[in-house]
Amino acid sequence: MIRPTPAIEAIPQTTPFIGPEQLMRETHQLELVRLGANESAFGPSPKAVAAMTQELPRLSWYGDPESLDLRDALAEKHGCKPSQIVVGSGIDDIMGLAVRAFVAPGGVALATTGTYPTFAYHVAGYGARLLEVPYCPDGTPDCDALLDVARNAMPSIVYLANPDNPSGRFISRREIESFYEALPRDTLLLLDEAYADFVDEGELLPASFEDRLIRLRTFSKAYGMAGARIGYALSTQRNVSTFQKIRLHYGINRNAQVGALASLRDAEFRAYVVAETARAREAYYELATELGRPYIESQTNFVCIGMETADRAARVMNELLRRGVWIRKPGAPPLDSYVRVSAGTPDMREAFARALRAVLAEVAV
Repeated sequence: MIRPTPAIEAIPQTTPFIGPEQLMRETHQLELVRLGANESAFGPSPKAVAAMTQELPRLSWYGDPESLDLRDALAEKHGCKPSQIVVGSGIDDIMGLAVRAFVAPGGVALATTGTYPTFAYHVAGYGARLLEVPYCPDGTPDCDALLDVARNAMPSIVYLANPDNPSGRFISRREIESFYEALPRDTLLLLDEAYADFVDEGELLPASFEDRLIRLRTFSKAYGMAGARIGYALSTQRNVSTFQKIRLHYGINRNAQVGALASLRDAEFRAYVVAETARAREAYYELATELGRPYIESQTNFVCIGMETADRAARVMNELLRRGVWIRKPGAPPLDSYVRVSAGTPDMREAFARALRAVLAEVAV
């Protein structure tokens, strides 16, 4: 019998994310109000769409395996060298490269329990061991607890999302700086900044290029290109050279490269998406207040609304799905008593509000 390696065979069957397509098949619905994956409801830049459309006849060509035009533009944006940037098919791709490159089989990585699950998925897949610490009671990653474990366990990588997913909480620049400086010198900080576009640049960790820091960015959120699968990492030339040894060189969608480059040149559209996202968050805060529900103030493109218990949150989520509105809920305490809803257009927000009011009128919450 042909079998996988013992390390892979020992991993329990898991699906990190159940997509809306599968949910539609299971519930026999033809469409859903998509508010579950933190996609941009405001679409990609029209300039990106035009550039990608123009290039479609050349889709028979591979993309540039070095993504050099895009890296040049990103280097200008971030005030660094192209050699300090690696492009991948989304943050998930680069996250896997980081685990594969820097955490040996049997090695240790560290993260917050219930944070973005793809990191744990890669740690298990590459035969490493994940240590976890719980969130603070308010849903903020507990940097002090992460530091305590890091000093004792000496993990190869500490993963931290800021702003956090799924809570939406943001850790201040001063606290992130202190956290980073206090980590063991042999521990790499994998800082996931997927939602950085929704935060004022001055509040983010300043430009810093050291071997023990990798910062992850994406075109999936404010740039509205989730389906194109393109993201990048900022680090040192040495770390980028390490990624060069193992990355899939033709793994980047050619049209995604074209669209990402055009998106960077459309600052007006990005500003529009950020502003509309802020309006959506405020609308959700108002809805939660109207319904007597707690919420977490967010610096992302989603909001968590409290339902008191994890069972009630799951029931609300499932009842909303039955009504054609797809959202998600966090899986670990203390956030598992919340539902999480992505920023939507006014029509999408109204559909969600109407359905939520109806569900809460029926579900004892």
